[in-house]
Amino acid sequence: MSILTEYYTLSNGVKIPKVGFGTWQIPDGKSTYESVTSALENGYRHIDTALAYGNEESVGKAIRDSGIDRKDIFVTSKLPGQTKTYKGAMADFNTTMKNLDIDYLDLYIIHAPWPWTEIGKNCDKENRDIWKAMEEIYASKRVRAIGVSNFTVHDLENIKKVAKVQPMIDQIQYYVGFTEPKISTYAKENDILVEAYSPLATGGLIHNEQINQIAEKYQVSVPQLALRFVIQNGALPLPKATHVEHIKDNAKLDFEISAADMKKLNEFPDTSDADHHNPTQG
Repeated sequence: MSILTEYYTLSNGVKIPKVGFGTWQIPDGKSTYESVTSALENGYRHIDTALAYGNEESVGKAIRDSGIDRKDIFVTSKLPGQTKTYKGAMADFNTTMKNLDIDYLDLYIIHAPWPWTEIGKNCDKENRDIWKAMEEIYASKRVRAIGVSNFTVHDLENIKKVAKVQPMIDQIQYYVGFTEPKISTYAKENDILVEAYSPLATGGLIHNEQINQIAEKYQVSVPQLALRFVIQNGALPLPKATHVEHIKDNAKLDFEISAADMKKLNEFPDTSDADHHNPTQG
């Protein structure tokens, strides 16, 4: 059994493959098309993109050309962070669907609680309005699940006040040394699945001696250890790769980290260069 054939089940009963393939920062055109094609050829069945990535058309073409049944591929896209009106949300969703040119989306999420040019801005009222649009899109059956990204507990609570349908996902920056315990705990308590973008951090883990020692113990690479760690914490990693070898290696996760080593990894200090007060567009 490969990890690529295992699933989590969302709060509405929809099954989502336990490992996704991320496409952030992969340029539209040949790079995206070939990366997604390679991921699908190597067994990935969960592809994550966003309108803001500018590569939806190539993602959609790779999915259509794959020869794989549409129902067997889980596709996610995202509403841009700067879109903060009901009308804008509906228009951007239609653009995404036109770009991808597939019958439906499996997951549609709000990319951020604020515009990327104004990180941290309070958009509580706007996010409540947007959530109405998300619920309408969900009710139209053009998407199978809806969620959010980069939302804190405050942002999730804000939506909860008006939601008829609760978010099923919160996609956040998450890796060894940075597991967002407040958000993760809240998500678990409210049946929201955490998706981990940047699960390999920004390279800080690769050169860490302690992490390398743990990886050697299991005879795996540091990226494989980091991805397995995310899964054993009940979250869903979204590794990104453009080289076929990395795409293959990121799926070789059929080993078990011991409880003692998970404890060590969960207590690990943050080794990344990332600025967490300024999240990336993952």
